[in-house]
Amino acid sequence: MSFSLELSEEHRDLRDWVHGFAEKVIRPAAAEWDEREETPWPIIQEAAKVGLYGFETVATFWADDTGLSLPIANEELFWGDGGIGMAIFGTTLAVAGIFAAGTPDQMAEWVPQCYGDEDDPKVAAFCSSEPAAGSDVSAMRTRAVYDEATDEWVLNGQKAWATNGGIANVHVVQAVVDSSLGSRGQAAFVVPPGTKGLESPSKIKKHGLRASHTADVFLDDVRIPGSCLLGGKEKLDEKLARAREGGKGSKAGGQAAMKTFELSRPTVGSQAIGIARAAYEHALEYAKERETFGRPIIDNQSIAFTLADMRMEIDAARLLVWRAAWMGRNDEPFTAGEGSMSKLKAGRVATWATERAIQILGGNGYTREFPVERLHRDAKIYDIFEGTEQIQQLVVSRAISGRHIQ
Repeated sequence: MSFSLELSEEHRDLRDWVHGFAEKVIRPAAAEWDEREETPWPIIQEAAKVGLYGFETVATFWADDTGLSLPIANEELFWGDGGIGMAIFGTTLAVAGIFAAGTPDQMAEWVPQCYGDEDDPKVAAFCSSEPAAGSDVSAMRTRAVYDEATDEWVLNGQKAWATNGGIANVHVVQAVVDSSLGSRGQAAFVVPPGTKGLESPSKIKKHGLRASHTADVFLDDVRIPGSCLLGGKEKLDEKLARAREGGKGSKAGGQAAMKTFELSRPTVGSQAIGIARAAYEHALEYAKERETFGRPIIDNQSIAFTLADMRMEIDAARLLVWRAAWMGRNDEPFTAGEGSMSKLKAGRVATWATERAIQILGGNGYTREFPVERLHRDAKIYDIFEGTEQIQQLVVSRAISGRHIQ
């Protein structure tokens, strides 16, 4: 039996292709769009033209039986810039929601509308978090009520922190259909373009990832056709019946939700690694060129050892991400919370490495004349979204102990 950590030719080609786009298109525009705090539509359109933004590309990534295509592509995109990377990749969150619960007909209908085309690109939004329900999904308050007379679902509630919220062509909304079942009484819905009652008055001004649009979404008697329930009503009724039969002690719903999060976290971790790697490379080049007392600062052990630790931590985080991505794609059980482990490590490395990069650049690192300041701001969110650092620790500790640690 052979074993190799060498990337295949296809993976190397993918890495080089996405890296080239990040280097030539994303990086030169990164500071501008960060300052503007606007969605970089011209860059999204350019990504669509070269085939980097669209369902066919994402489907190809997902079809990779090694699981490595998504993390490889994301690392390179976010090496270019975190905010623009999220503007390009954010639609995939909604697409993943459609794929997770939708029927083949629903996928065929809605996924193309998430992306638009190269002449008129669109974005999509996945709306799950709420002001009082982030990591605690069981606290969700957005309600979906079925109107049998008109075969419509009526949605009411508020969603928070939605990437592309309000500017999306398609919104995928998670809502409660039976509050007595907690997280097992939830379902996902597609809100079509132009639906009345969905509003997003203003975007959130953020610390980092500022080229990516984030907003609260308000749903006020939003009526959507029955066909917009992902998976269909028959499947939902069967799911709810099983949950009711299982009683409050049933863990099936919680286990399914955990698996979904565990599968997505390596991809998020790869984004953090891309940001950390960019900071490391900037700091390395600066240390080679910056001279004090007649020699480059990299000749000082304190600088050289810090850079050595940065490289080591980034490489270690990447291996955890790749392991979890492979496990998820090949249905290997996450017996130790390996998905959360990969995201936890990558987020920590990103925040630490970007902070060290600023320290190596000194006063220059604290200014907007150099990119490490922006990278530091972009990195911090990876300790927070897709499950906070503490939530990742909780998942791993529960997995390794077999106990319900609170």
